[in-house]
Amino acid sequence: MTSAVVTGIGVVAPTGIGAEEYWRATIAGESAIGPITRFDPAPYPVRLAGEVPGFVPAEHVPSRLLPQTDHGTRLSLAAAAEALSRSGLTADEAPEFGIGIATASTMGGFEFGQRELQHLWQLGGQHVSAYQSFAWFYAVNTGQISIRHGLRGPGATIVADQAGGLDALGVARRQIRKGTPAVVTGGVDSALCPLGLAGQLSTGDLSGAHDPERAYLPFTREAGGHVPAEGGAILVVEDAGFARDRGAPVLGEIAGYAATFDPDPRDPAADGLLRAARQAIADAELEPGDVDVVFADAAGRPGADRREAAAITALFGAGGIPVTAPKTGTGRLYAGAGGLDTATALLSLRDQSIPPTVHVGATDPAHEIDLVVGRARPAALTTALVLARGRGGFNAALLVRAPRPGKPNHTKE
Repeated sequence: MTSAVVTGIGVVAPTGIGAEEYWRATIAGESAIGPITRFDPAPYPVRLAGEVPGFVPAEHVPSRLLPQTDHGTRLSLAAAAEALSRSGLTADEAPEFGIGIATASTMGGFEFGQRELQHLWQLGGQHVSAYQSFAWFYAVNTGQISIRHGLRGPGATIVADQAGGLDALGVARRQIRKGTPAVVTGGVDSALCPLGLAGQLSTGDLSGAHDPERAYLPFTREAGGHVPAEGGAILVVEDAGFARDRGAPVLGEIAGYAATFDPDPRDPAADGLLRAARQAIADAELEPGDVDVVFADAAGRPGADRREAAAITALFGAGGIPVTAPKTGTGRLYAGAGGLDTATALLSLRDQSIPPTVHVGATDPAHEIDLVVGRARPAALTTALVLARGRGGFNAALLVRAPRPGKPNHTKE
């Protein structure tokens, strides 16, 4: 079976713009959760978020695109440009329809949409931008990235909340196996505006804490929801042979992937995340003992944390494997989370170090997991399991494996 390898990573996250800046902050255990500054959050019960600081659109997006793009799309364009640059891949290096794209989105261009709706209500229809016809749409990141970089291969957009980022990577691997040489994939979300926050509040899953250090505490007795955030990661995934022939740097391989839904009509009591993890490990032709670290979904809600911890211990035994959730330093990125967690896992394999779960001092002993807290943990790492769940019953699991002997390896830039 054709191997799908990752050759480029682009990151735009609350803890850093650029993969290496993000990784430096993440491995150091830094946090970017703080008061919302993009609008006045005073009327809302949630005041904290993970915002991307210092992002200047004009430095990342051509001026002609600025009037027609939402903030989230601009973030995705910046991440895609970095990923392609780091991989060294251009449209000229592949057949005309040889580079595909598959991105995930949860909310689309909410900030753009809210602004234009306000124009409609306050000023009239003649003041609504013509770009509203697509700038709000959840598929707009796929479209804008493909147009910007001349990607004419298979295209897809996945909507599965936090699981979507992993599902997009699964779609990319499927396209590679069907013969597409390369796919640009991952996810970026941003809905830190009143309209976006209202939608997120309706779930009842957000933390109402006002202390950034106590707001997002998954797997603890104090868990009370998650902090919303923006950003994500875009990755370049290639056929291993295509990457080898063009001398591309390889960070790792997508070794296994699976997606499930809750409930399973055949067994409503079965945990969907556990089934996804088991199937992903089997898809990689591995055993649980071959996995070295788990990057957790870390919902931050007691019931969801309990189920995820139970799934992990069912696979690996109580305290049987290091578990981490670096997203406690960024907030939950929705569709951006799967790609960013996968990028983080690949960087962990590269540097043989597990980043910490910031703000968490001690887990609830009832969970029986070995959560990495406090500081990064050096470890011999070959394979990482990334888990994600989305509202509506979506579950996804993905395994990434370090480059194997005889494969081209990655060198730091």
